[in-house]
Amino acid sequence: MIHPSAVIDPSAKIADNVSVGPWTMIGADVEIGEDCEIASHVVIKGPTKIGSGNKIYQFSTIGDDTPDLKYQGEPTRLIVGDNNVIREGVTIHRGTVQDNSETIIGSNNLLMAYAHVGHDCVIGDNVIMVNNASISGHVYVGDWAILSGYALVHQFVHIGPHCFVGPAAFVYHDVPAYVTAFGSPAEPRTINREGLKRRGFSADQIALANQAYKLLYRRGLKLDEAIDMIAKLSDDSAIQVFVNSLEKSTRGIIR
Repeated sequence: MIHPSAVIDPSAKIADNVSVGPWTMIGADVEIGEDCEIASHVVIKGPTKIGSGNKIYQFSTIGDDTPDLKYQGEPTRLIVGDNNVIREGVTIHRGTVQDNSETIIGSNNLLMAYAHVGHDCVIGDNVIMVNNASISGHVYVGDWAILSGYALVHQFVHIGPHCFVGPAAFVYHDVPAYVTAFGSPAEPRTINREGLKRRGFSADQIALANQAYKLLYRRGLKLDEAIDMIAKLSDDSAIQVFVNSLEKSTRGIIR
């Protein structure tokens, strides 16, 4: 059902079984997949493609222009996957031509009230951003990561898969996979043991992740030395994910 007070551009493509609440505005070059629920007072601007089964709450702004001063009105994009929950007041900006011209949100994510996703960010699947968590432009957030309330992430930072970033943390450097980070500036504390248990990691895999963490942070090794020793621990996929997150670091890791 589309409320009669909603304002929808004629070029917008809205699939079957989509509900749109009162006073919502859907602009040109917007595509919305099946079974989405768009509440009242939502603004969606294009070019934006939203998958199926998403639920977007009131006062969210999706796909707006970035405030980045380099942006000069180029036709950049926002791509959103399936089955995401985007709560009240969330803001998500499109990309810039200085990167890949697109911001990407995966599937099955929960973005709680007033979370912010900056231009050119890439968010994986099953990510949680708690109220007021904000990520700057060009940030990568891996699958199953959790950003606690009021966490702030600097531009170009990589947050690895299965990380846990604590409340009000300021993350200035990359966070390797599985690591919990607290403080301002954020510092590593341990592995996200409870999160790994919930995701079905075996006791042996969690022990390997813990060994890798200790090699990285408690042996006084240089990063390349630590990567080499961690890679030799096991050929288990859990170790490979950890190593990959280290090798992809461009800003240096939190210490």
